[in-house]
Amino acid sequence: MKLAKFISMIICIISLFGAGTFAQNDGMQLGSNLSPFRQVPQGGFYDYSDPQAVNIKVAIWGWVKYPGKYIIPSYATVNDLLSYSGGPTDAAHLENLKLMRMNEDSTQTILNVKYSDLIMMTDESKSLIKSPSLKPNDVLLVTGEPRYYFRDYFSMALSVVSVVVSVATLIVVYLRK
Repeated sequence: MKLAKFISMIICIISLFGAGTFAQNDGMQLGSNLSPFRQVPQGGFYDYSDPQAVNIKVAIWGWVKYPGKYIIPSYATVNDLLSYSGGPTDAAHLENLKLMRMNEDSTQTILNVKYSDLIMMTDESKSLIKSPSLKPNDVLLVTGEPRYYFRDYFSMALSVVSVVVSVATLIVVYLRK
């Protein structure tokens, strides 16, 4: 009886000071942290863990609202990770997502993912298109390039015109003397 109480007390103490201590992999943790703070926008580390599930550590970089490292449930999908990160920005190329995965033999695999294939799945296409599942230490890279709008082009043109007018004024003033 005393041994059972002692063992249950040890398990309670360990679970209070870190639920991830029993995880086999550094990229995984059991349960969630006891911290009440789930997201810090400036920190780059976000915790969306599920207290009742195995959680994995992944990262998302590139053209998303909140890039960084995430702790998410192991059943989360690429769509879930994109949602957790605030969604892609308007400059993102969603047809060219790259999922980088470290293999057990220390080699790296890069999987190309098309976002349209992920969101347009029907029951028939699920068997044809297999959505890649997220694994511990995966990195999702959302590629893109900056988009320029009229105001951006106008601002650049106005800067060039301003420099040209300033140089022309300087030359005219210098020649008059």
